[in-house]
Amino acid sequence: MSERPYETLKVEETSPGVMLLTLDRPERRNALNTRMGEELGALFVPMRFRPGDRRCIVITGSGDKAFCAGGDLKERRDMSDEDWRLQHAIFEEAYYAIMDCPVPVIAAVNGAAFAGGCELALACDFIYAADTARFALTEVTLGIMPGGGGTQNLPRAVGARRAKELILTGEPFTAQEAHAWGMVNRLLPASELLDAALATARRIADNAPLSVRQAKKAMRNGADCDLATGLVLEVQAYERMIPTEDRREGMRAFNEKRKPVYRGR
Repeated sequence: MSERPYETLKVEETSPGVMLLTLDRPERRNALNTRMGEELGALFVPMRFRPGDRRCIVITGSGDKAFCAGGDLKERRDMSDEDWRLQHAIFEEAYYAIMDCPVPVIAAVNGAAFAGGCELALACDFIYAADTARFALTEVTLGIMPGGGGTQNLPRAVGARRAKELILTGEPFTAQEAHAWGMVNRLLPASELLDAALATARRIADNAPLSVRQAKKAMRNGADCDLATGLVLEVQAYERMIPTEDRREGMRAFNEKRKPVYRGR
């Protein structure tokens, strides 16, 4: 079921609470143009405080060649400095909203994820990739640098020294390498990728949504804190679960030996 029409995105509810978001510019290898940035922002910015009934989101690319080839350089060819700056602000807003989304976001990387496409995958909570996928942060070869979170998210995924090598050379790397380095969670045949990502999304969606959101928040906010501060954040998030109906439902279902029905309350 489609939520609303978009020019560059396909949005479907594949099962209750699970949203499949497809980057839909296959003729341009799903490259990120201004309109796609605006539509990603329109979708994700309101979710920071109003996620609604969404419980998990899967992002993938249209076609079998690319997840996202990065910024659309044809569109950017004749931009003034100010136009470039304003466009990038649109991309920043969209990417930061994905990173701040309270709902878990899974990248299902079905093909090339270069530059801003690689940064988009890194902005998600975790990545499943086709074994034919390739990644790269190529910005320094084009006279710019990663500006969609790449200089921050890649070191956190693969370590600072490896990230420096990848970003400063701009060299592509394989899905197998990304998996070995810890950037990719699961490596799958292309034909199985989306089914696997959606199966994980359904598993997440079956869990208590408030619990999932608070656990994600505690991990994200605590990642760069000292341990003592992180533990305080964890307990604060935990205590928000105690008065919820979902907590009571979870206990009832366990004791009644049935599957819980969580309502996000």
